Amino acid sequence: MSACWPMAGSTSTRRSDLAPPAAAQQIRQTLCRFLEARLQPGARLCVGVSGGRDSLVLLHALAGLRASGFALSAVHVDHGLSANADRWASFCADFCRSCGVPIEIVRVEVPRASGDGLEAAARRLRHAVFAGRAADWLALAHHRDDQAETVLFRLLRGAGVSGAAGMPAERSQGGGPRLIRPLLDVPGSLLARYAEECSLTWIEDESNADPRFRRNHLRREVLPRITEQFPGAAQALARSGQHFAEAAGLLDELAQADRAATAGACGRIDLARFNALSRPRARNLLRCELRAAGFRSPETRWLDEALRQLATVGAASQTCVATPDGEIHAYRGELYLVRQRPAIPSVALPWRGEGELPWGGGRVSFRSTLGEGVSYRMLASAAICLRARQGGERLQPDPRRPPRALRKLLQEAALPPWERLRLPLLWSGEHLVWVAGIGVAAAFACAPDEAGLALAWEAAAPLPPGVLART
Repeated sequence: MSACWPMAGSTSTRRSDLAPPAAAQQIRQTLCRFLEARLQPGARLCVGVSGGRDSLVLLHALAGLRASGFALSAVHVDHGLSANADRWASFCADFCRSCGVPIEIVRVEVPRASGDGLEAAARRLRHAVFAGRAADWLALAHHRDDQAETVLFRLLRGAGVSGAAGMPAERSQGGGPRLIRPLLDVPGSLLARYAEECSLTWIEDESNADPRFRRNHLRREVLPRITEQFPGAAQALARSGQHFAEAAGLLDELAQADRAATAGACGRIDLARFNALSRPRARNLLRCELRAAGFRSPETRWLDEALRQLATVGAASQTCVATPDGEIHAYRGELYLVRQRPAIPSVALPWRGEGELPWGGGRVSFRSTLGEGVSYRMLASAAICLRARQGGERLQPDPRRPPRALRKLLQEAALPPWERLRLPLLWSGEHLVWVAGIGVAAAFACAPDEAGLALAWEAAAPLPPGVLART
């Protein structure tokens, strides 16, 4: 990319050839430097637009750089939390229309009782919308003053090194467009000057003036007083965030080295090797694994309790430590990390010939076959349904052996106990026909050249590669 503005030495007196106002030039040059190292020709860049000053400045500046070869779009997330939400959405749509930028308005329902507060719940939903955009990059307008506020806010909440690093200038979004903050080193005053020079108008979210929100108190009361005594406070806090980010990167490298040293035969973390680590290194490794799995950063006291329990579990037993986002399990000497998944059905699901039935965030598929799977002829004698385990079931997958307790078969298959409870079981009347992961009962097995039904269970989405469990 290259800047879209004429050089300062231009001698033409035409208005279109004059150098742009100082603030606009600085911001556009900052954007060019940031983007030229990242965007390839034809890249799709989406801007998160709230309707506030900062996001409009970013969109307006990027709209002036489209000649550099990227496709620009915008997204506005309507949280529905304000009586003015519809007006804000209309304002954003009108502004984007004036800039010639397509925009998508996405409305979300923010839970009022999520346990993490309204702000955090809205932020998670907003970022989920960002991650779902059909773009290569998703740009947000956070600037240096926002970064300083974030660092101070997290320090006051007792954040560790990673949290005190503040907002990254670039990060992945789990398969969606890569999130960038190209103005993170720019002071907020420069954005204000840009808006003034370009005669931009914007909307003010009334919640930004509500002193009940702690971040508002920091922004409106605390930071201005700090700046009176320390004029460079915002810059210093942002610089400290960079130092914390560098330290967090080193801790991540240490965690990767410790993970490689503690990995067992199946790639999971070996419990004995994990417990042999020093407490700070074990805590660091567990924290990194949780973050890699998309869990929120747990409090130190929670991590300490998890380490205490993991240090006392026997190699042949199991333990479970729950978080709001999932569970940590120790089973047969290895660690598993299991995210929260949709509940399995509490009642039987009748099957009436459908190609699939939902099951616990996944599905059970039914495919017609010949000489494979379950015999159609045998199924025709009674009502067919899927049910979860109740306990006491018996199955005879091998005709040469007598029926056996399903519990024993699952143990021999080395299926973790928490996964056994989620298995779908196919019943024909009072007869157990099929168990996911185990197979078909011998009495219902399809004979050669006989019409049959092949069943397969596609479980809920697995964890991403590189985390503790792959269940």
